[in-house]
Amino acid sequence: MVQPSEAPPGATPPGGSEPPSAEPPSGAPAGSTPPSADLGQRLLELAGELVNIPSVSGSEADIASFAESILCSRNNLEVVRLGDNVLARTKGARTARILLAGHLDTVPPPSGPAATGSGARIEGGVLEGLGAVDMKGGVAVLLELTKEAAAAEVEVTVLLYACEEVGRARSGLLALARERPDLLACDAAVLAEPTAGVVEAGCQGTLRLQVTLAGKRAHTARPWMGTNALHRLAGVLGVLDTYAARTASLDGCEFVESLQAVGARSGIAGNVVPDLVELDINYRFAPDRTAEDAIAHVRETLESGGFGGDPGDRLVVVDVAEGALPSFGSPLLASLATATGRPPKAKVGWTDVAFFAGRGTPAVNFGPGDPSLCHSPGEHVSAGELADVYTVLQGVIGVNRGTPPLRHG
Repeated sequence: MVQPSEAPPGATPPGGSEPPSAEPPSGAPAGSTPPSADLGQRLLELAGELVNIPSVSGSEADIASFAESILCSRNNLEVVRLGDNVLARTKGARTARILLAGHLDTVPPPSGPAATGSGARIEGGVLEGLGAVDMKGGVAVLLELTKEAAAAEVEVTVLLYACEEVGRARSGLLALARERPDLLACDAAVLAEPTAGVVEAGCQGTLRLQVTLAGKRAHTARPWMGTNALHRLAGVLGVLDTYAARTASLDGCEFVESLQAVGARSGIAGNVVPDLVELDINYRFAPDRTAEDAIAHVRETLESGGFGGDPGDRLVVVDVAEGALPSFGSPLLASLATATGRPPKAKVGWTDVAFFAGRGTPAVNFGPGDPSLCHSPGEHVSAGELADVYTVLQGVIGVNRGTPPLRHG
C-alpha cells in the first residue's frame, strides 16, 4: 500500500511515482484529448493510488499531501492548503467561476471474517477498494481535470476537503468558510459524489431525534403498581412501521421521505418494570420542508402513537440539517444536465450541496460510481464510468464543447 509522507509543493508525490504530467502524451499535439480508453485507464490508476492511501475521517494528512503535490505540478493554478483541505484555482478574468468539490475521507474499513481488505484491486478495467466509489473515483476525475483548467472558458476551482463522513462540526468545508470564505466564491458548484453519471439535484434534509417515553417503576411481580414505559413503545413503533412516506415533486425531481427508528434503550434489571425507554429516530425529509416543519411533523406523528401521554415524555433534537432544493438557474449547471443526456433526479440522502445552497450558490451532485455501493464491502468503479464523467465536466468548463452524452451501459 502507498504510505505517503509530507511532500513540499511540486515534489514527487508520496508513493514513489511522479504526479500525472500536465503535458499531452508523447507524440500528441498540444491541447489534444487522449483516446477515451487511455483516459479511463489513467483515471483508474490514479484512483487506485488514492484508494491505497488510507484516509479515514480525521486522518487525511497523507492523501491531502498527495493531492497537493499533484496540484502544485499544474501550470497557472493557485494552490492553497488549510489543514487537510486542499484547493486549486485559476486566477484569470473570465466572467464565471465553477467550483468542483470532493471529499478526501472515507468511512473505516470493513472488519470481521468477511473483510477483504481496503487496498486497491484493479482487474478488467474495474477498481475495487475502500473509497473507490465514495469518493476517490470522483477525486481522481477532479485532479486529472486540473490539467485542463488553464484552457477553460470559465474560472475553475477544485476543492478537496476533509471530514465529510463524520459529524457536521468537523467538516472541512465549515473550516474553510470560517478561515477563508473568499476561496469558496463561485457562480455554481458541482459535488463529485457518486451518482452513476446522472445529475442528482438538491438533497434531502436529515433530522435525528431522541424520544423518551416515561412510565412508573415497580416490581415485575406487581406490575399493576407501575406503568411499563417499554410497553408504551409499541404504539410509537406501530405508527413508524405504518408511516405513509410523502413524495414531494420539485422541479421534476421526486423526493421520497422516510421516518425510521434506529435504536432503543430501556430496562435496568430483570425484575423491575422499566420507567423509561429511549428511542432514536432518523427522519429524511424533502427540501421543501424547513427544519422546524420537520420537527413539528415528527412530533405530530409520534403523538398519534401515544407520545406525550405522560408528563415525563420528551423529544430532543440531536442533529438537524436542512436539505437543498433543486437549482438549475446557473447556465453552467443547465449545460451539465443537458450534457449527460439523461434527466436529473432527486438526491437520496444529504450532501454538501446543502452547504452551498445555504450560501446562495446553486449546486448539484454529479460523479462516477453507483451510489448504492457506498460504504459497502464491494465498492467498485470502472474506467468507463470515470472517463464518461471526466468528458462531461471537460465540456462544461468549455474545454471540449459538443461532447456526446454519457454511455448508458
